[in-house]
Amino acid sequence: MKLKRAKGSSAQDGFARILANTGWLLGGKGVGAVLSLAYLAIVTRTLGVADFGRFALVLSAANVIKALVSFDSWQIVVRYGQPHLAEGNNNALNRVLRFCILIDLASALAGGLIAAAIILLFGNALDLGPGTGLQAWLFCMVMLITIRSSPTGILRLFDRFDSAAFAETMIPVGRMIGAAVALVLSPTISGFLAAWAFAELVCAISYWWLALRVGGDRIGSWRAGQALDARHENPGIIGFLTATNLQTSLSAIGQQVAVLIVGAFVGPTGAGLYRLANQLANSLTKISSLLSRSIFVELSRTQSSHGVHALRALFRRTNRLALIAGAIIIALILTIGHPLLGLIAGKEFLPAYPLLMLLGVSACIDLVGVSYRPLLMATDRTTQSLRITFISTLMLLGTQALLLPLHGTIGAAIANIIASITGFTMMGLATRHALRQRDPVAGEAQDE
Repeated sequence: MKLKRAKGSSAQDGFARILANTGWLLGGKGVGAVLSLAYLAIVTRTLGVADFGRFALVLSAANVIKALVSFDSWQIVVRYGQPHLAEGNNNALNRVLRFCILIDLASALAGGLIAAAIILLFGNALDLGPGTGLQAWLFCMVMLITIRSSPTGILRLFDRFDSAAFAETMIPVGRMIGAAVALVLSPTISGFLAAWAFAELVCAISYWWLALRVGGDRIGSWRAGQALDARHENPGIIGFLTATNLQTSLSAIGQQVAVLIVGAFVGPTGAGLYRLANQLANSLTKISSLLSRSIFVELSRTQSSHGVHALRALFRRTNRLALIAGAIIIALILTIGHPLLGLIAGKEFLPAYPLLMLLGVSACIDLVGVSYRPLLMATDRTTQSLRITFISTLMLLGTQALLLPLHGTIGAAIANIIASITGFTMMGLATRHALRQRDPVAGEAQDE
């Protein structure tokens, strides 16, 4: 009886923290959502469909490169920093942090070289327009040097999701200010790229200032040992680092490459419509990524300190929450999606509404399964999660290549649904198997 009560209490506490932390993130994203409607309206109405498509292609190319080379180092800080923090070994925690910073700097250098090669080789194929190549490369470099995953890890390690939410709002605030300035001084693709770059810089500075302020002495001395010592002090860190990088890269690249593929098949206009619909759909389902961040922190903590029973209870609660959220968002897309699209972008972008519906359904499927990947990672099944992500990404790109020539952008959106269903099914089976292996008796009882 005491064990059951303790299990319920720990799961309830963990679920309460997930709700609280997601609430902080949602608060920041709520501000961002309102501002994004405004700056999207400015950009789409100023540039028009074709130039907005070119603008979208530059953003997607930059995001593809960033996703390809960057690491989710915040997960490393949380995963390997927690034991050091609990033991009071602050200098070891600092070495983990410095190790992640080195990885981020190396990835920025590699990304700059990749960006230059892509723009030189494929700039004409993407129809970016004369003189846009250098601007696209400079924008890519800003995106790369403002990688802020390491300070994000510090804030989440100390449960300061409120500070992270504040820093994250600097993106929409910066874009709104930048878009307004660009509208007055330079209402061109170059002007809006500069606005987006300004927002990235402001956000990165905010993250680092808050992380250093929150961490203080608790993150140890910056001169204690070598950063590379973290490899030996934290067994498995390299494997975890590689797997999380590949998984994050595959997920992000699948979405961003999709825009580039659409642009190659149907031109900048089609890419612009697809990008707008995808951005609106993702804005409505932003809770998915926010929940995932909160869930990973709590599942990792619950797994290490409370065991499999509390882990299973917490997992069930988060699944129910995600299912309710997915149903509500589908209803919102069906009821307000069309008028919202017209209000933001104008009548010329209304052909994107069928894309919005299809991409919204795909995003909601991902939302319903938002607990699956964090659970696999928390139970040391990162490689299995990586394999599933790889398969679903291949499914997305492969079905897009098949359906785009037949059905245009609608085919590309349908490909997203097929890939989401594939990933959802495989992740669901994998998490069920993971929980059953950790607690075979409970697994058999659940089956009965």
